[in-house]
Amino acid sequence: MKTTHGDFALTAVPQSERQGFWKMLMVMMGLTFFSASMWSGGTLGAGLTFVQFMAVVLAGNLILGAYTGGLAYVSAKTGLSTHLLSRYAFGEKGSYLASLLLGGTQVGWFGVGVVMFALPVQKVTGIDMVWLIAGSGILMTATAFFGMKALMLLSFIAVPMITILGSFSVFKATESMGGFEQLLQHNPSESLGLAAALTICIGSFISAGTLTPDFTRFSKTKKSAVTSTVIAFFVGNSLMFLFGAIGAMATGNADISEVMFTQGLIIPAILVLGLNIWTTNDNALYASGLGFSSITKISKNKVVIFNGVLGTLTAMWLYNNFVGWLTMLGSAIPPIGAIILIDYYLNRRERTAAFEQQSFKKVRWTGIIAWAAGVAAAQWVPGIAPVNAVIASVLIYTLTSKFAEQPAQNKIEEGEVA
Repeated sequence: MKTTHGDFALTAVPQSERQGFWKMLMVMMGLTFFSASMWSGGTLGAGLTFVQFMAVVLAGNLILGAYTGGLAYVSAKTGLSTHLLSRYAFGEKGSYLASLLLGGTQVGWFGVGVVMFALPVQKVTGIDMVWLIAGSGILMTATAFFGMKALMLLSFIAVPMITILGSFSVFKATESMGGFEQLLQHNPSESLGLAAALTICIGSFISAGTLTPDFTRFSKTKKSAVTSTVIAFFVGNSLMFLFGAIGAMATGNADISEVMFTQGLIIPAILVLGLNIWTTNDNALYASGLGFSSITKISKNKVVIFNGVLGTLTAMWLYNNFVGWLTMLGSAIPPIGAIILIDYYLNRRERTAAFEQQSFKKVRWTGIIAWAAGVAAAQWVPGIAPVNAVIASVLIYTLTSKFAEQPAQNKIEEGEVA
């Protein structure tokens, strides 16, 4: 197999190309510093008390941190992306299901981000939305084309800036409510159930979380991969939710750009939120490029351009269907990462055969069946949809891989067809 312009879309990342802790932390923080998470936080803030909100965010990010930390460990040890790891659990052709779902959702997030950037600019400048969406989509696609180095550079700039702006917005919002004591006494006009709130908290980033290996495969050590990932989700994702929630509690508006407009932060909001969205959209396009490159074997850079155009053209539709998008993410995505993890720990933890030396079954039906069971559990079992999906897929995969497969089919030995 050959690599794709240094991005190793179809092979493991060699140790010589790995990056240190601080660079990886900035990439992962840039991934979690996304304005759509502020929007989700605003939705929670509008329907929960402050204490309920903090409990939901801490619980949700604990689950996300454990899930993504496990994936980070596996990717750092193997040097493989999510899409290549999924070949073990789903088979070579079966992994296309995972790549299609993950790649497609990232194109969707890209479209949502483009509109979130264009809307506040349109309100200030009056420029036609069509031109703003087209222009921002082209610019974001252009930087995603250059891969990990561009992601690192943008993240180093955006993460500190959004932290400063978000903190100032929270200070102004708390002050407008009468201080921290009044914030603690906030009661929503319409309550949001805790299960629904946890589903939003986890579902809002479970797609990107499942793609953690696409980035942490560049970590020099397993420890730095896990640490940078867990910090990013606990600190970065929690901050994004907090920024959005307090603004919504103070103004009644879940849209962070509207909140900042009412606070007189129009120009800084456009500049900093725009840069923030840009970094995450680059991550989304990069990850979607790896996914579709795994399916088509076409260069990742060419796929990135196509995905950027597609996301830009469908941006308004995706933005207007954001809640439904979160529901779908909470059902279809978590089983993929869960099955990759359980397959690794059941079948491959002690094996060191190189990925390039492996031969795979076309389809591993144990993985497909477990994924379907996870989706069904998310849809129909009462409780927290993403958690139901993870538990059901792990249980079904464990049972089917142990009892439904023949031993020769259940193992992938070095140089042997799985």
